[in-house]
Amino acid sequence: MRIGNLAEATGTPVETIRFYEREGLIPAAQRSENNYRVYTVAHAERLAFIRQCRNLDMALDEIRALLRLRDAAPEDCGEVNKILDAHIEHVAKRIRELRSLESTLKALRARCQSPHAMEACGILNHLDNAASQGTRTAGHLHIRGAH
Repeated sequence: MRIGNLAEATGTPVETIRFYEREGLIPAAQRSENNYRVYTVAHAERLAFIRQCRNLDMALDEIRALLRLRDAAPEDCGEVNKILDAHIEHVAKRIRELRSLESTLKALRARCQSPHAMEACGILNHLDNAASQGTRTAGHLHIRGAH
């Protein structure tokens, strides 16, 4: 199948397929005589596996490691368990960070309970003060992947 067919069959944008190919997550497709990429059912199955991992918010390095283990078929799945355990801890940490961020945002929202003139807006004034002092609101960084 050509890349458009693979994209349609898996619900994956063409550019994402090309990206995964460049990253080595899916093997390079063979080329036909007219230089079109030709993908197989094996490509579609591997892409479905990658998409499932991405749906679980796994990073490309985690997926790459899982694919290596899947391809190598070691005697047991101990390494797979280690990768998933590390990912679970990462997710738990993000949940804690998000809860803290929620608390900070609620406190910020409490600074302006009802509409005021813009110059009296407690939220904007707090953000402006924090920005001019070069500080982060309650020490938080933006949490990647949170929205």
